[in-house]
Amino acid sequence: MAKVILKKKIDASTTALSDVKSYARKIWLAGLGAYARVGQEGSEYFQELIVAGQAVEKKGKEAVAEKLEAANAEIDEAKTEVSSFKGKVEVQLDKVEKAFDSRVASTLNRIGIPSKHDVETLSAKLDELTALLERVARKS
Repeated sequence: MAKVILKKKIDASTTALSDVKSYARKIWLAGLGAYARVGQEGSEYFQELIVAGQAVEKKGKEAVAEKLEAANAEIDEAKTEVSSFKGKVEVQLDKVEKAFDSRVASTLNRIGIPSKHDVETLSAKLDELTALLERVARKS
């Protein structure tokens, strides 16, 4: 079974290679024919070939420009979509981070560990008490 598949692939490759060689030979012969004809018919025919070549070149450049413009438009569209998606991902990450922080704070509170806010409130009350004690100590 594997030999049959391999033989088919080799046959297909050989056929493709043969087709390429045949096409390359035809191009070569066409070039030689054009050269021979130019020699026979003179420079007028050569000028006609130049004009025809310029027309083909112009069409090719226009086609390339169109394809390039279309590709750039698609790239710009993709950039816009990526930017939009990036913003949505950042929003979701912020939500996940806030949910995580909330759960951690809740867990720490349940086991008796004070939050940052609790410590700051206690520190402020301690500062008030210290100031009050200093005032009382001065009066005595």
